[in-house]
Amino acid sequence: DAGPFDAVLAVGGGSSIDTAKAVNLLTTNPGDLMDYLNAPVGRAQAPSQPLLPLVAVPTTTGTGSESTTICVLDVLSLHVKTGISHPALRPTMAVVDPQLTMGQPAMVTAAAGMDILCHALESWTARWFADFDAKTPEQRVPYCGANPIADLWAQRAMSLLSGSFRRAVADGGDVEAREQMALAATFAGLGFGNAGVHVPHANAYPIAGRVRDYRPEGYPDGDPIVPHGMAVTLTAPEAFRFTFEASPQRHLEAARLLEPDVTGDGPDVLPGVLTRLMRDIGIPSGLAEVGYLDSDVDDLVEGALKQQRLLATAPREVRAEDLATVFRDSMHHW
Repeated sequence: DAGPFDAVLAVGGGSSIDTAKAVNLLTTNPGDLMDYLNAPVGRAQAPSQPLLPLVAVPTTTGTGSESTTICVLDVLSLHVKTGISHPALRPTMAVVDPQLTMGQPAMVTAAAGMDILCHALESWTARWFADFDAKTPEQRVPYCGANPIADLWAQRAMSLLSGSFRRAVADGGDVEAREQMALAATFAGLGFGNAGVHVPHANAYPIAGRVRDYRPEGYPDGDPIVPHGMAVTLTAPEAFRFTFEASPQRHLEAARLLEPDVTGDGPDVLPGVLTRLMRDIGIPSGLAEVGYLDSDVDDLVEGALKQQRLLATAPREVRAEDLATVFRDSMHHW
């Protein structure tokens, strides 16, 4: 019995929408969060009862949660973020109004916007859907690998970001840029919510979950935080350097969508595009700037390896030593 509710309304950023997804799940289904969290952190059970209608109204341009089947949570006792993934979590309706996003501070716009970018890049470079073993319908998961439909959403999101991202951070009152960012967030959500994300997102969960004392400008005062989009971004250049060999042309095409005048044809091209963008919009220069040390690498690798649902979508096998290299090389990007 869902109690006295006919529907759930989520107004806010990704955290608000994801909280609403969890509330919807737990008021309509038995058990607790650990029953539904993705394995190996939780038991990865599927909902047994229908959920209520959920209407999502995003006020940030980032997570795309209004269009995805994913609910991300911070498991404080384990110092790790993970999620619940099931088609039943997707909002029934999304109301995407750029006017509601105009008040985002510059750093919120920057961090959330990098989440859009990594959603698009990771789904675009994910393992090809036909390379996975065939599954029966009940075995299928929302993250099925890169595919022609998700590719369209990812490409369009990157094109929108190319023309609007720096403008939206520099001038929060730029209505056209805000509209393009809002479209990009929802489009990238439709893409990665189907294809999946991989190494940068797997790395982001321990980066956010193990933060010590970093407090970014533009976010509310309180506990230390590495915002999700920032946590994803901090290892993205090195992660895409690592995945380059799996699909060089995809990485180069993405670089040219984001920076049409870029030249070159090697593994440094896309990381270069990303680091230039990060510097221009004020993202920290690497893991060291948010408080991490080389001595933290083993702990970060352990946390990232728990995100097997995401790493399974990577375009090449990801070993502990590969993640360690990505983390170490992400301490200082410039």
